[in-house]
Amino acid sequence: MIQITNLSKHYGQLPAVDNLSIDVAAGEIFGFLGPNGAGKTTTIRCMMGILKATTGQVLLDGHDVVNDAQRAKAISGFIPDRPFIYEKLSGREFLNFIGKLHRVDAARLSKRIAELLELLELTPWQDELVESYSHGMKQRLVVCGALIHQPKILVVDEPMVGMDPKGARTLKDLFRALAQSGTTVFLSTHSIAVAEEICHRIGIIRKGRLIACGDMAEIHRQASANNGVNGNLESAFLELTREAEGEERVRDS
Repeated sequence: MIQITNLSKHYGQLPAVDNLSIDVAAGEIFGFLGPNGAGKTTTIRCMMGILKATTGQVLLDGHDVVNDAQRAKAISGFIPDRPFIYEKLSGREFLNFIGKLHRVDAARLSKRIAELLELLELTPWQDELVESYSHGMKQRLVVCGALIHQPKILVVDEPMVGMDPKGARTLKDLFRALAQSGTTVFLSTHSIAVAEEICHRIGIIRKGRLIACGDMAEIHRQASANNGVNGNLESAFLELTREAEGEERVRDS
């Protein structure tokens, strides 16, 4: 469903993403982890056609995000790390606007807006201006907007920042339900606990390079190959990124 092949993005001589290849299946929740500055957001922006890759290709359900951008975007939803919302619209007006951009039929759109507002617990505030919403409410509204056209692929960059525990639980349950219905979820997050709880597979990126990929058991095997690491995903993540740092020091010496 998602095919990233030899993707690189350079800023001058700096490789923000370096020859990255990942395949994600339909109905899979794929967790994308890495330290600050690892290249996660750059990767996602290339996936969504916001940035043009230096080399490589991204296919969303077989549609090239550069050469077939309209179809690629039509079947995908995107929740950015810093969402932009027209704050002088009400929540319902904002969703109506997004739905029309996606050319959702009017009758279906009205029903879909009501369903999503109820699901994300925003119905009581649907006619209030977005500028009056809390950060967590705005984040939930952006989720509604990303799902308004029932996309086959949902790409998410740090969706739970600033959310209270109830809102975070609602999102995790939603991602699980979407995956069970066949939607592919590509989830970039700093929350290792969230990734461990809901993701089928994990990819770990550091300095633009994929340094580990697989299900939880495979990640632990890769982390413990040389050092006997046991325990949770956090331990494996720290060990893998530490090993990557050590390898870079050896190459540079």
